[in-house]
Amino acid sequence: MKNKKVIVIGGGPAGMMAAGIAARNGADVTLFEKNDRVGRKLMITGKGRCNITNFCDNDEFISNIPTNPRFMYSAINAFSTYDTVAFFEDLGVATKVERGNRVFPVSDKAVDICDAMKRFVLSNGAKIINENVKAVITDNGHVSAVKTDNGTYPCGSLIIATGGKSYPKTGSTGDGYTFAKSVGHTVSPPTASLVPLESDDSLCSELMGLSLRNVAVSVFDENSHKEKYTDFGELLFTHFGLSGPTILSASAHMKDMEENKYSVHIDLKPALDFETLDKRLLKDLSKFINKDISNSLFELMPKSLIPVILRLCDINPHTKCNSVTVLQRHAIVNTLKDLSIRIKGFRPIDEAIVTCGGVKVQEIDPKTMRSKIVPNLYFAGEVIDVDAYTGGFNLQIAFSTAYLAGENAAQIDY
Repeated sequence: MKNKKVIVIGGGPAGMMAAGIAARNGADVTLFEKNDRVGRKLMITGKGRCNITNFCDNDEFISNIPTNPRFMYSAINAFSTYDTVAFFEDLGVATKVERGNRVFPVSDKAVDICDAMKRFVLSNGAKIINENVKAVITDNGHVSAVKTDNGTYPCGSLIIATGGKSYPKTGSTGDGYTFAKSVGHTVSPPTASLVPLESDDSLCSELMGLSLRNVAVSVFDENSHKEKYTDFGELLFTHFGLSGPTILSASAHMKDMEENKYSVHIDLKPALDFETLDKRLLKDLSKFINKDISNSLFELMPKSLIPVILRLCDINPHTKCNSVTVLQRHAIVNTLKDLSIRIKGFRPIDEAIVTCGGVKVQEIDPKTMRSKIVPNLYFAGEVIDVDAYTGGFNLQIAFSTAYLAGENAAQIDY
């Protein structure tokens, strides 16, 4: 009996994992990647360092998936975060665990992850062809072949691992959604997730380039007056609004985005309560008692933040420290504890780290990643309507779903 022919569309992390696993299981595998090299998007993840997974147990992993978490139970049990670390260690890539259980290669080079995955694909006998798949061909309700610019390639099963629509310059242009719809699947419209936020508040452009560490960030729904999310970590002011790890994570909780529906509240001194911070401020004012207040707060906050805080508190920057009133002091403390910024909307989807939306999970068997509509079609990675927070969780989704897809697509159907 000949080995089963498996075609994988997409040479990202999910596609390479699926291709390597299917080949390891005895299939005759061809991986199609339209770029001139595999792993283009993988190369830029984690600011070029590649946060491959999060070193946590399965329950914590599931808790970090806001969209369709139950769908991932079988996949994460089949290939866990610990399996991912072992997988790369076996491929010769030493790893390390950093803050928040984020796992990186010791080298801090995403290219090492990319090269290791390519070796995994080729060493198991899979072929990589740099051609653009244009269409999926079906016969009698089954996938029979894929069509590229250069010809038609028959297959016994197909794995779609094309990614979403984020970072289109890397090849993620939504092709997988088109293929899925062409064979009868339903696709939830892709929207930005893990994406910077836009604001019309002038203070964002005033503070452009200012990066804050160890701040607390909360998102409020102004319509329901409810807190939707809270986080602690880094934040960056940009010319358009807000970015940074805490903001990217917060964006995943901001559903049905519309202008001024959400506001972001920043606690610049989360380790200090109001009373303690007030005492600290009083100490600084006393230390520089005869100076202008604008030249006296540099030990408490970044210099670029001082004129903004004073403006928000309606305090003349030339006010002497010995003239600052209790009310003015309290205004400064309140602003430092709750700097509020109204949100206009998301940045464009092509700036998102991942997309929310994709092939509906109700149409995919979570135990095998096989389509419930087309018996020899499988899905893996971001093309599926599952997304997670930052911290390595989204790459783990790609690896786990691809592992199941590769194993099951390789099986001979009798």
